[in-house]
Order: sequence, then C-alpha cells, then structure tokens
Amino acid sequence: MGTNITGLSLDFIIHPGISIKEKLEEHNMKQEELAERTGFSAKHISEVINGKKGISAKLAKALEYVFGVKSTFWLNLQAIYDKEIIEYEEKNNIDQKELEVVKRIEPILKYAILLDLIDQYNNLTEEVIVARNLCKTNNLLNIEKLLITKIAYRTYKNMNVDEYVLYAWQRVCELITEKEDIQNKYDKEKLVDNLDKIKNLMFEKQTSQMIKKLKRILEECGIIFELVKDFEGAPVQGFIKNKDDRIILCMTTKQSYADVFWFTLFHEIGHILNDDIRESKIDYYIENTKYEHKANNFAKNFLINKDKYKEYIKEGDFSRESIKKFSSENKIKEFILLGRLQKDQIIKHNKYKDLKVKYYWNH
Repeated sequence: MGTNITGLSLDFIIHPGISIKEKLEEHNMKQEELAERTGFSAKHISEVINGKKGISAKLAKALEYVFGVKSTFWLNLQAIYDKEIIEYEEKNNIDQKELEVVKRIEPILKYAILLDLIDQYNNLTEEVIVARNLCKTNNLLNIEKLLITKIAYRTYKNMNVDEYVLYAWQRVCELITEKEDIQNKYDKEKLVDNLDKIKNLMFEKQTSQMIKKLKRILEECGIIFELVKDFEGAPVQGFIKNKDDRIILCMTTKQSYADVFWFTLFHEIGHILNDDIRESKIDYYIENTKYEHKANNFAKNFLINKDKYKEYIKEGDFSRESIKKFSSENKIKEFILLGRLQKDQIIKHNKYKDLKVKYYWNH
C-alpha cells in the first residue's frame, strides 16, 4: 500500500476538459452542439469535459476548427496533465519498503551529492526520486531483480553484503568514472608494458602525486581509475567493469595501509589481464574462487619474485635489517615484504610497526 508523503491533492491538477468547458461558456455553446460540430458522441464529449477521458489528436484537430484554437494547444494541455498525473503518482505511491531501501543507501546518496553526481533533495519524496534516478529504476525494489553481468567485485571474506548498498555504490563508481573523458581504448599489451612503471610508483613520497601518476598511466592503457569511499553494506575492495572498449577500475579508500593498497591494485590488474570480467557469469569474486586465487597469485608474485621470496623464507632471518636489505635488492618498499610476511603468518602483525605506511585519502 502506498504512503502519501507529500500531501498533494489531485484537485491541483487541472484536466484539459476544463478548458473545453470554458470555451463552451465563452461561445455560449452546449455540449450537444459541440458533439455535432466535432463528429464525436455527446457521451464522449461529456467524459472529456468531466476528466474521464483525454483529448486525442483527432479531437484536438476538431476543436481547432470549432474554436479557432490550434490543435497543438489542446495536445499540450493534455501532455501537461498526463505529466503531472505521472509525477503525482510517482510522489504519492512510494511503498514503505522502498523508504526502507532509501534509508539503507542514504550515506551513499549524501556522498554522491558531495561529489556533485546527483541533485540535492529537500524532503523524503525527493530523496526517493533522486535515489531512483541514481539506480536507474522506477522502483528501488527492482534492484533485487537486476542482473549485474560482466562486473567483478572483490569483497572482504565473511562480510555481509547489502545488495541495495552495493548496487548504489556501483552506480556512484560509474558516475564518477563517466566524468573522465579518456580517448584510449583498453590495450592489454600496453598495460603489461607499464606494469613495472606502475609498481615503481610506490616510491612516490606524496600520495596525491602517486594517484595522479597512476591514473595517467592507466588512462594510457584505456583504464579509468578512481578511488571511491567505502560504505558499510558494500564491503568491497575493488570494482571492475567493461564499458565502451574501456575498463572501469575503482578501489575503495578502505585500503589505507600501503601494502594492502598495492596488493589490491595488482589483484585487480590481475583480473583485467586474465580477462575475468569478460566472463558474463561472474558477478562476485569471493575469496575461494579460482579467479580469486589466480589474481592473488599474480599480485603477490609480481610484487615479490616467487623464487626469491622462497629463498628468503628458507634463510629464516626476518630481522628488520634483512627486510630492508631484501626490499632494497628487489626494488620494493619495506612495507610490501612486511605485509607479505604478516599475511603468510611468518611474523606477527604488531611487529615492525614503523615500517608500515598508511595512506590518507581525500575522500
């Protein structure tokens, strides 16, 4: 059952039949005479005047002959009325369940407003309509039925996903990347050629410059890269989508620690290089899929040479000095090796905290 939020009344929406009635009074003409002059039945004319039927193109032309008023005038009146009726129904038939969805995605709506991606709203009705526009649906409950194909999500393990929040977050990613006008189409070979160049960006002292250069390199490869705020209900690390021979790649600001950021970045690049997102059956990447394992292996082995890492582990020296020495010899930052050792549970997470680096994003 719909919930009347605005309190608007149909009395404020004027049916074009009223204008016909006014013309009849102006010309001192009865409805029966108008029926005879237009060729329509008296019943039909009565129903139009009383708002039960609309003005058709044929009737509009007949009214032009009778009253000397162009048919476009009558058709415009009818179009305005139809539009107002639709807007009335849109604003006054919002299901309670849809209101609950709006409440769940409200933080994302506010974020989208800050980024100037959607219009501001002044009340709950407008908020629902703005949310519908964001999600490209006439009812937010339809999101449950939408199939998300050729899209890859890298999500946190054992985390609850709110499909409404996730979908709204995805739309924000798409709107942000739509602002980026890149000319290059996705070029796999160029991406491969630039992998070392991307990896070397971890040595940039300023995070903002690192991201700026990263975006520029990826744009040359036909990849639109953006950092997007993370939200509860959308425990997503990365989002990839094919679009117009280009690739959208978004990562969340959740990756504040540098080692996690770089692993996640190359994990997503691994998915792109493996053509995982061309498989339309893949909607979500969860930790135990073969696609995840393949992307994981690419990321960790590209960041740290597999054979050299094995040799390092075999030596058994995990001192601060050995971490710095290995990192220097293999042209990586200390936090990369430290993060790998912690991930592999070789050393504890609270050890060598000074070697950890945290990024501070603008979002």
